[in-house]
Parts: sequence; structure tokens; C-alpha cells
Amino acid sequence: MAVRQDTIWERFLSPVVRLLIDEDGLQRYADSINWEKESDRYRRDDVIIPSYYSNQNFHGIAGGYLNSDAAVTYDPVTQYVLPPNEGIVRQALVDAVKVKPRRILDLGCGTGSTTLMLKQAFPEAEVIGLDLSPYMLVRAEDKARNAGLEIVWRHGDAEKTGLRDATFDLVTASLLFHETPDAVSLAILRESFRLLVTGGQVLILDGNQKTLRQLEWLNDVFEEPYIREYAASSTEANMGAAGFEAVRSQDVWWINQVTSGIKPIATENVRQYTPTSVDNNDLEGLGSPAFGIMA
Repeated sequence: MAVRQDTIWERFLSPVVRLLIDEDGLQRYADSINWEKESDRYRRDDVIIPSYYSNQNFHGIAGGYLNSDAAVTYDPVTQYVLPPNEGIVRQALVDAVKVKPRRILDLGCGTGSTTLMLKQAFPEAEVIGLDLSPYMLVRAEDKARNAGLEIVWRHGDAEKTGLRDATFDLVTASLLFHETPDAVSLAILRESFRLLVTGGQVLILDGNQKTLRQLEWLNDVFEEPYIREYAASSTEANMGAAGFEAVRSQDVWWINQVTSGIKPIATENVRQYTPTSVDNNDLEGLGSPAFGIMA
């Protein structure tokens, strides 16, 4: 699928946002990190980058998120394109949490903005951020370190995380589904269902599908190759197809929505686990139930 170069973003909005961003400061930050060396710490040989992700531009960035430019520019741009305020929009997901999570998995975590907020809201919980881009994880780790937050960052595919069944109380994804084909979004929800304990909650924050269907021009704002497919779909219906119950969405300032679902309580074979402490990123060596190694 070809990505259009004459979007409203490129013609009108990008020049305005560039005036608001400290580009010299961003360049200094970009130059301060050896991105290839740092991203190598996260790259996993067992992670296969899917073609829908590697062959497209996202947010007008050539090559999508598989480069350091994406990691450097994502936050400054996003703060100006999530009305009325990025923090308010992301907080809507945190406010929608109805469980008391011991273990949280944030899928497609990007630079970790929502992941950090989840850790701040639930400081006793073990929080893992997973993303396909090791460059984004480098930025996320830097933000967490500056905030004094202990979060595990993991390179991985949200469709096939490689984590163990029924080991999370809360699975989240923020601004991910509009960047994936509908079949992939459904696969991610099925993976979330597998990862959750019974009674666990999934929360998806993204664009408001009703609004996107009603205002076609919004789909032309950014270089988003799958946004029309996302707008035509229903996250609620996909959650139901994945097995979730008590599915409902709430509008977030008209432009966005948070959709919640609960993994039904099973009457048998309910799995229990003992939470483990986390030391940096070496989960495999901790006896963590997420990796099938029980202490």
C-alpha cells in the first residue's frame, strides 16, 4: 500500500508543529545516544518483524518506527496532536482500570508514555512494556530512568509475545490499533485473552471509530496506512470475538475512545501464580511465570 505524501499533515500541520518543537534540543538528544549499540541490548533474535510494520511509513516518518528518528520525534509531535492534551487522553486509560493489577503488560508501548503512567498509578505492580521497535524501547528506558521508575522493556510482537498463559491481571494498548490491519488487531486481542488471568482486564485506547467514520477528512491528516480499516472496524466486536465479556467503550474528548473487556471467570482450571520481583530486563532468569519458569 503506497503512503500518500500530500496529506493534510504534510501540507499544513507539520510546519506549525515544527515551529513549536525545539529541533536543536532534539538533535542534541539524538546525538547523545549511540542508538545502534543501545537498541542492540533489546533486539531479540526470535522476534520477526511483520511486513505490515516494516514496509510502511507512520506519522510521516520514512521507514516507520524502525529507526532512531522515530524514537526522538514521537513524543514532541504526539503532545500536539492528541486534543485536548496528551496526558488527559492517556490518563483516561489509567482511570478505566477496574482490577487491582499485580502484573501489567503494555503492548505496543512505543516510548513508554502510558507505561510510565501505569507504573505511577500502580507502583507495587510489575509493569512490562513491549514493542516491535528497539529504538522506541531505548527512549522508553531513558524516560523511565529519569522518572525513577522500574519498568521492564521487552522487544516483541504483540500478536505473539512468547509470554506464558494467564500471567497478567491487566493488558493495555495505547494508540496501537489504528496502526495495524484489522486482522492483526484481532490477533492481538486473542493474545491478550491468552495472557490474562481469569477476571483480568484488557484496555484499548485509540481513535474514536464513530468519529473517524463520520469525519472522513480526519483519516487524511496523517500518513496512517491502516486508519481507514481501523475506522471501519469495531474494537468492541473484535473483543467479543476474542472471548471477552462486559465489553464497553467510552468516548475520550470525542476524538478518542477507551474500550474495556474482561476475561470471563472460569469455573475450573483457574491458574494462580506468585508475583516475582524484577531486576532490569532479564526476566527469563527470574523464575517468572510469564516465561514458563516457575520458582
